[in-house]
Amino acid sequence: MTPVEEMTDEQFEQFTLSVLAKELGPLGMARYLRTHSSAGVDYTRDRHKWLAHLTMDEILEQAVKVQIPSAK
Repeated sequence: MTPVEEMTDEQFEQFTLSVLAKELGPLGMARYLRTHSSAGVDYTRDRHKWLAHLTMDEILEQAVKVQIPSAK
């Protein structure tokens, strides 16, 4: 097993989920994730902080630059 300090974020996430599943079982893991996944997150409040300095034109300009691959 790769030491935790050397794991990528994706590897660490997979490792922690496997520990949760092993120790808590599937229902316990689901309950933990449900109660802790977005605790303390207020996207609307945070979005206002992130975007407060931008004009609508600047936001639209940046959005146009984002290219989303088409689904095939």
